[in-house]
Amino acid sequence: MGKLYLVPTPVGNLEDMTFRAVRVLKEVDLILAEDTRTTSFLLKHFQIENKMLSHHKFNEHKTVEGIAQRIKAGETVALVSDAGTPAISDPGFLLVRECVENGIVVECLPGATAFVPALVDSGLPNDRFCFEGFLPQKKGRQTKIKELAEERRTMIIYESPFRLVKALRQFAEAMGDGRRVSVTREISKVHEETVRGTLAEVAAHFEQNEPKGEIVIILSGKPKGKEESKEELENEED
Repeated sequence: MGKLYLVPTPVGNLEDMTFRAVRVLKEVDLILAEDTRTTSFLLKHFQIENKMLSHHKFNEHKTVEGIAQRIKAGETVALVSDAGTPAISDPGFLLVRECVENGIVVECLPGATAFVPALVDSGLPNDRFCFEGFLPQKKGRQTKIKELAEERRTMIIYESPFRLVKALRQFAEAMGDGRRVSVTREISKVHEETVRGTLAEVAAHFEQNEPKGEIVIILSGKPKGKEESKEELENEED
């Protein structure tokens, strides 16, 4: 039986590619790519000449069974997304599940993931956090935002640059202008930028400075009330 590798790729700077990731991509029988054009550039840079097959959200429901059978027959396969770690707001989950159900060994290499540097850079609490990925664009969006308004943990949200200001204004309406937020864009690229402040301040900044590139929003959780803080302190003393 073969094996499935999940191989993270750089979210920006190509130097973020690991030696191990390059070796695995050179050794496998097949590389599954979210966009073969994007991955072709990466492979050419690292002189990797292995065969590629397109695997994205529009065809993965139809292809996972066949790929799993190929691995069971002895092929080693690597899955990459356009940037970052596969299955994190990218295709990958369905194939991993299919492989697990078929007793196929799955190995995810450590590597680039956009939300980790954004979270660490934010200055907001990162001992406990929740990853929300992309919020619904239309149906269910307001309901979801109202739910997040009550979340105590730091929240990680992906957003399009075209919807960033609108999203920040929606958060402010549900959570208050003073809620703390950090927005990081173009991670690991030449124009990487992190803007921190209140929702009102950061929204105003991006109204004046049009955002471009990949966006990660790090949003502080709902602050504890005085009574909750007092109760928590008393429990610690006990």
